[in-house]
Amino acid sequence: MLDYGKKTYIMGILNVTPDSFSDGGDFTNIDIAVNHAKEMIELGADMIDLGGESTRPGHKFVSAEEEISRIVPVIKRLKQEINVPISIDTYKSEVAEEALKLGVDMVNDVWGLTYDGKMADVVAKYDGEVCIMHNQDGTEYDKDIMEAIKEFLQNSIDMALKAGVKKEKIVLDPGIGFGKTYEQNIEVLERLGELRDLGYPVLLGTSRKSVLGKILEGSTPKERVNATVATTVLGVRDGVDIVRVHDVKENKEAAMVADAIYRR
Repeated sequence: MLDYGKKTYIMGILNVTPDSFSDGGDFTNIDIAVNHAKEMIELGADMIDLGGESTRPGHKFVSAEEEISRIVPVIKRLKQEINVPISIDTYKSEVAEEALKLGVDMVNDVWGLTYDGKMADVVAKYDGEVCIMHNQDGTEYDKDIMEAIKEFLQNSIDMALKAGVKKEKIVLDPGIGFGKTYEQNIEVLERLGELRDLGYPVLLGTSRKSVLGKILEGSTPKERVNATVATTVLGVRDGVDIVRVHDVKENKEAAMVADAIYRR
């Protein structure tokens, strides 16, 4: 779908949820959601990541039926009105299948194919791309955290390949903010480059997250733009291929400068 290695791609976040941590309720109206996607593309987004259920800590579980009802009308409009790849942010195979049927390009699974045993098969069935994210219940690790993350991701890669997902359609995400303490998140960010050992493109998602909020004490999520930009630059330095962000313009410009320096 994307020519990885030559530039850093910008994935614009489009949440059609009432309770996302940063923009919950902002884009639940279909027209507003589609217009926001168009705005992000005009500002430099290379792809749109659509989510119908918040995955923030303590989020309210949403049934597959409810999630489908939120995303399907938006996908139909997006497919008619934009011309960049679309990712669906879900860990439920039923939701992924409905999205893939409508022409969505990638499944962004925050549980790395481990929550729903049918997910890998569904992605393979539609010849889709998949972003496999590291996640776990709790923050206890019985080994070095990066070794644990790589082991989890490798297991999920094996699941994907066994199901028939093509190697060139797999992207990895270390899962900043998921199953990790503040200190663990910082360590993962410090050691991002080690994920390249697995041989796949890497996506980084830090946008407006609480790990940045802890550093910028007292900040609201929407006040963490500059902090997100800092992690984008560091990510490019460490070989990240995609950054998933709310604030497209600022991160696009930062990535362009970092690409000019680190991808010569």
